[in-house]
Amino acid sequence: MKKIAVRNLRLCTKDCLCLYVCPTGVTDTEDSVIDTTKCIGCGACSDACPSGAISLVPVEYPRQQEKSHAVVAAMERAAENKAKEEKAAIDAAASADKPGLSRLMKAIARSSRLSAEDIMREAGYMLPQSGNALSLVQDLLDSPPGDGFPSDAASYILSAVDCNDGGYERRSSGRLRYRCSLCLTEFEVDEGEEPVCPMCGARGDDLELLG
Repeated sequence: MKKIAVRNLRLCTKDCLCLYVCPTGVTDTEDSVIDTTKCIGCGACSDACPSGAISLVPVEYPRQQEKSHAVVAAMERAAENKAKEEKAAIDAAASADKPGLSRLMKAIARSSRLSAEDIMREAGYMLPQSGNALSLVQDLLDSPPGDGFPSDAASYILSAVDCNDGGYERRSSGRLRYRCSLCLTEFEVDEGEEPVCPMCGARGDDLELLG
């Protein structure tokens, strides 16, 4: 299974040992994002990184294990309940008249969110290439759960990730697909909307229209 190196910028401490061991120089970029188009997957940078910021990931993930409809439905109900618990805790924290109670409610809200995330992963939404995960993102994009929903990020996920199990068909009607010549990100925008790369902010001649 072919793998490539990726860097978690939040963990990177700029020790830069990866620059000295990479045989192809793909770790030495202006934005610190590893050039995956030239990475050979040797793992030298990952082994040398003292902060554990670099990992090797598969170029193509296998199809995730299928789960029965009954299991998925039960876990989705449990996750929905956790989401309701989180909202109730957030509301309680906002209306609390004592700092200690407010901190406790915020901790409960955080715990509920982490539990909901674990439940959703167990329900089969771990890999973004799976049809059910992409369908969930599409449903949320079509009917956002709130004003703060990151619609731009959801659109980017749907344009950048290809389904590997046939469970989702990309909706591209009325949308144009572009590739950024600076960071090679592919993304979609509505017709008539100015295309701007969601990764590096490039626009104009730095973008290639794919269709």
